[in-house]
Amino acid sequence: MTVDYQTLPNGLRLALRRLASPVEICGLAVDVGSRDESVGEEGLAHLVEHTIFKGTDRRRASDINRRMEAVGGELNAYTTEEETFVYAVAPRGNAARAIDLIADLIKNSRFPAREVDKEKAVVCDEIDSYLDTPGEGIFDDFEELVYEGSSLAHNILGSKTDVMRLDGSDCRRFLDRFYTPGHMVFFYQGDARRGTIERLVERHLGSLSNPETGRRRVTPAHCAPFAIRRNRGLHQAHCLTGARTGGLDSPLRLATELITNILGGPGMNSLLNVELREKRGLVYNIDASTSLLSDTGLVTAYLGCDYADTDRCLALVGRVFDSLVRRPLTARRLAAAKKQYLGQLTVGSTNQENTALAMGRAVLRYGRVATFGELAARIEAITADEVLAAAEALRSEGCSSLVLC
Repeated sequence: MTVDYQTLPNGLRLALRRLASPVEICGLAVDVGSRDESVGEEGLAHLVEHTIFKGTDRRRASDINRRMEAVGGELNAYTTEEETFVYAVAPRGNAARAIDLIADLIKNSRFPAREVDKEKAVVCDEIDSYLDTPGEGIFDDFEELVYEGSSLAHNILGSKTDVMRLDGSDCRRFLDRFYTPGHMVFFYQGDARRGTIERLVERHLGSLSNPETGRRRVTPAHCAPFAIRRNRGLHQAHCLTGARTGGLDSPLRLATELITNILGGPGMNSLLNVELREKRGLVYNIDASTSLLSDTGLVTAYLGCDYADTDRCLALVGRVFDSLVRRPLTARRLAAAKKQYLGQLTVGSTNQENTALAMGRAVLRYGRVATFGELAARIEAITADEVLAAAEALRSEGCSSLVLC
């Protein structure tokens, strides 16, 4: 599927993929996230993402909600440490409606005090839900420790205290600073003609100015490995262990993602699942994941177990991590791992919403979208030495661990 690229005179980049589909997906990928918040702004990027739906110069909040729902579509948004997405999914033939609405949110949001206050209460409830879900909250707690002293140390939602001190003027200032053409990519996937979409985007977003933000992201310093336990009065122990690794621009990125899949991917044959669940029955769920940012990243393994088995489980995870260094993958095992990983990516590529968002993310980060053939060739080219180099970051003596129990 070919992607067409265009840059408007004001610097806004467009990524357009035409394909025969009954669904259209379009939106803005914005190069801003929670790590771009200043001291005293913690939680602001996420609050802006919530409150841009709460009224513009042209529409009330209820009108915004109904605009896409009236045709069976939906309007959505999310925030990460480094990016924010605002996008619409709708039946074919509604691109003009979606683009007009998204542009209205970016250009004309009013952030009315009453609506902002209501949404702050909603975000506080969201924070409480994470506190009640230790299997999710432990990732934020771990990052707070690993990235201590940097803007990556606070979680995306912020604390309730952080959120309650923010107001509509903070939201407007943040949006005006970062939601600018040079920091955004408009993406579209559907069967409309390229020229049609370009004209619509030019009409609705071509007038945006493109001031310089003066932003500078600082890579967090490395911290010493830690082993921390926190008593939360839970029914089981939630354990997270892992280490820092290279970021999205690292030459070992794909090798890191491959070994993460080998360790704890979705397959029942993942090393951690075999050792801790299949062989010993110590856990119900165990998996490994990467969290890669532009300049740094984490590889972690998460598990839930009986509190009495915590030390044993963490020791076994460390042993599995070390095995990738002590016993490098044979050519046969490496080929099998690549085949499985490529197969999983192929299955995942059938989700149209995910592929549209990935397109926006790729252009935001790299300036273009790699074809599946290019990605497959790069994965096939991963060498055993690259896998070994990526695995070195996970030597057990260099890993940190956090246990909530």
